[in-house]
Amino acid sequence: MLRIEDLRVNYGGIEAVKGITIEVPEKEIVTLIGANGAGKSTTLRAVAGLVRPAAGHIYFLDEEITALPSHSIVAKGITMVPEGRRVFPDLTVLENLKMGAYLRKDNLKDDIQWVYDLFPRLRERSWQLAGTLSGGEQQMLAVGRALMSRPKLMMMDEPSLGLAPIIVRGIFEIIKEINRQGVTILLIEQNANIALHTADTAYVLETGRLTMKGVGKELLNDEAVKKAYLG
Repeated sequence: MLRIEDLRVNYGGIEAVKGITIEVPEKEIVTLIGANGAGKSTTLRAVAGLVRPAAGHIYFLDEEITALPSHSIVAKGITMVPEGRRVFPDLTVLENLKMGAYLRKDNLKDDIQWVYDLFPRLRERSWQLAGTLSGGEQQMLAVGRALMSRPKLMMMDEPSLGLAPIIVRGIFEIIKEINRQGVTILLIEQNANIALHTADTAYVLETGRLTMKGVGKELLNDEAVKKAYLG
């Protein structure tokens, strides 16, 4: 579904991503793991059209999207759940969900109910201001908002960040359920253990370069991965 070829991204004079090639098959969960500064978030931002690559190509459903603006990429069927959730704090839960559908002109009722079925807590807090939600509830809202554009591919940047372990497990169960319902997932996650347990395929990034690729659960048993990321 998504193919990234020899991607290079610079920040000023620093090459943050150094010629990586990644494939995300349709209806799979693919994860990128690595330390802070490895280039994971930069890769997602390049796919989303938020930073312009210095070189390389990005294809979605066999169409090149490398130079497209962000709103056009969303319209193609790619959405992103950003690091830190970034909900609109002064809007209600329902208003936040509707913001996720800003490109749509059709009826949103069925999709709002779909999100509420995935996250019953959001239904209970439909009229509550997003800024008053707990961290876990805000993460649920960020995922729900991304789903409102009816994405084919959902990219997620550190969904477990700052959340208690029991909340993280719940969020990842929902990620798997979303995938079972047909949405392809590209996931960045510092919690390598849960990411590798969840993903079909995993890539390891180190200082902007890909150093390893494999089946998620198999990389759990790789000694280098254990030493670097699993303690």
